[in-house]
Amino acid sequence: MSRASWFPVRALTAAAVCTASLLALCGPAAADGPNGIDDLRGARPARTEDLLDEPGVQFLPRPGVPEPPRVSALSWIVTDLGTHRVLAAKDAHRPLPPASTLKTLFALTVLPKFSQGAVHTVSAADLAGIEPGSALAGVKEDMPYRVADLWHGVFLSSGSDAVHALAAMNGGWGKTIDDMQATAERLGARDTTVESADGFDTPGQFSSAYDLSLFGQAGLTNRDFARFAATRTARFPEDAGPDAYGIQNTNRLLVGSHGVTPYDGLIGVKNGYTTHAGNTLIAAARRGGRTLLVTVMNPQSGAGNAVYEETRALLDWGFAAAPRAAAVGVLPAPAPSRTGGGTGQTARQAVTALHGAPAARPADRTGDLIVWSAAAAGVVALAGLGAGLWWRRRRPAGQEGGGPAS
Repeated sequence: MSRASWFPVRALTAAAVCTASLLALCGPAAADGPNGIDDLRGARPARTEDLLDEPGVQFLPRPGVPEPPRVSALSWIVTDLGTHRVLAAKDAHRPLPPASTLKTLFALTVLPKFSQGAVHTVSAADLAGIEPGSALAGVKEDMPYRVADLWHGVFLSSGSDAVHALAAMNGGWGKTIDDMQATAERLGARDTTVESADGFDTPGQFSSAYDLSLFGQAGLTNRDFARFAATRTARFPEDAGPDAYGIQNTNRLLVGSHGVTPYDGLIGVKNGYTTHAGNTLIAAARRGGRTLLVTVMNPQSGAGNAVYEETRALLDWGFAAAPRAAAVGVLPAPAPSRTGGGTGQTARQAVTALHGAPAARPADRTGDLIVWSAAAAGVVALAGLGAGLWWRRRRPAGQEGGGPAS
């Protein structure tokens, strides 16, 4: 090859080297692998298996990842909502009575149907059939309530009277139960059988830690749901003047009460208790741009605040383990919310809207890499075009072929 024909090749090579150097200096850093930054440090990629149907504790050991704490709950599950990965679980599909955590399914079903500013005057028929011993918000018959007031009664006081009033607006108790069952099936909650809209102990009523996590995850995509779930205190009814009184969220991990220290970063979701179900809790917390969801059902330790302290331990573990933990299953991503703000938000977007933008953390940079790759290709193409034009200007007149110059 003559020196003249060799020059364009050298020009293209130089352009490619310059482009590669530019990308190394200025381009985006490589993203973490799907199971944590260790994927880029020579560690074997962690398995993503669906082990949630298996009995007992499910956790895939991995270097640098602590084992989950030993807790007494009959069933529990820890999920990273940003990726929908289940980091660890115990008997995730075990059917158990849900108590008032089932109100999350009630809210998913009924909350989108009525404007928060709508007013409903509660009748005696609305409040008929409330089971003795049920938690109450203090709803009174013949009194007008805004729908938002009734939802405060549901989320903060876990009030069966507020549930009954909203169910009456929805067409009645039986219809609401049927609607809730349809919502559960739509979400893929195959362990849930609804027999009572407020979660009160009823023969044949069951859910599971997996299903309750589905409900919590879906609820956080609805701005109204997320706002009510995070509300600590409210006036009830809000516009009742001197007749209003204060109510406080019964989720001790959210507000800090009865000897429980509030959990830093907690954003809801719902607690419950009945004699048959024991204590149940769905809790979401956000730290450093990561949102975790933990569901705990029926601790057996006998400690008064066991459901809150065991949830705390699982949240602490989840935040420590999430960057490198292997998934034992995945919660299917919920469909975008079509109501409750009408923004079609993901859980992360709804949480950000309520609590501020998350801090930056390693994320999927595929789009950035595509942009930089396209830029590199453009630089090489321009270099090649310039070299080609330079070469044509140096060739003798009349030479049009691609062969070497004589």
